Amino acid sequence: MAVVTRNDSDVEAQLIYAVTLPFSCAIVFFNTLLILGITCSRQLHNSQHYFFLSLLVADLCTGVALPFIPWMGLNRPLSFSACLLVHIFPNFIFLAFLFHLVLVHYERYQSIVNPLRRGQLWLHRRFSLTLLAVWMLPLLFALLPAFGWNNRAVHSCCPGLNSSQHLNCAVSSGGGCCSYRNIFPDAFIFLEVYGLLAPAVLSIAAMTCHVLWITGEQLRGIRRLQRGVANKQCRRRMDMRYACCVAAISFAFLTCWVPYIVYTHMGMTFLLSQGQRKSRTCHIVLSCTGVGGMAVVPLLLGLANREYTDPARKLFRKLWYHCRNTNVQMDTTLWVCHS
Repeated sequence: MAVVTRNDSDVEAQLIYAVTLPFSCAIVFFNTLLILGITCSRQLHNSQHYFFLSLLVADLCTGVALPFIPWMGLNRPLSFSACLLVHIFPNFIFLAFLFHLVLVHYERYQSIVNPLRRGQLWLHRRFSLTLLAVWMLPLLFALLPAFGWNNRAVHSCCPGLNSSQHLNCAVSSGGGCCSYRNIFPDAFIFLEVYGLLAPAVLSIAAMTCHVLWITGEQLRGIRRLQRGVANKQCRRRMDMRYACCVAAISFAFLTCWVPYIVYTHMGMTFLLSQGQRKSRTCHIVLSCTGVGGMAVVPLLLGLANREYTDPARKLFRKLWYHCRNTNVQMDTTLWVCHS
């Protein structure tokens, strides 16, 4: 284990806040707008939009917890109970967000594959139980270390400290150093990464690719039917729209999912590298950009839907008109007074 000095800890803290705070503020702000847009529109009060609303709530919680996620890979002088809290809570929020993301993609995938049976899906008939499951299952899994699956036996003061620092650590933390190794055993980390995270990402990628393939087949069928009557400009417009859709999804995958996939792979390398200085800095950057990029995915889905953004757009339009009318009245009053 590499020696971590106070200056190194300060630099790491500044790096974490510099990368995560812009992500966190933007995620919280736009999620709040979308949540208000859905809750204020009675036309959106159905099971499909409730799923997306729950996803936005999980995404908002992820934005709040984002500055704390990189700290999970660093050593801090905390008691074991506090160490459990600062590791279990962000892990639960992130798992709940990922479960919601899979749920929303699966619901939309089924709606496209089986459009005539959309109202008969068990997701819609039992949507309250579905929402309860995507919150409770991540919570139960995240609480496994609190139920005893942890490495509390190795909970000791941070290595690399001198005698006075050991004394301060013992006084401030009750004799313990908080590290992810104390909370998450290696088997738990492997189970979460390769049993939950990897299948979730692969399932979302598979559903997205299948939807694109279905869309391409439908587009080719429309082109065959309209070949005799539609002009080339109309076919070119459809091809351009489909190409833009594919390009947008590919760009979103490269910017949002690839950093997280790299972070997941490098996280396992960080686990095996025993937290060396170079690995620690790489872990901080990848965790901030990876998790932050994933948290942007619901925002892209929500901002692309005019039903979700119309209430916020109308509110801003009213505020703009109100401010402009107020300024006009003030200018008129000043002109009259000067006259």
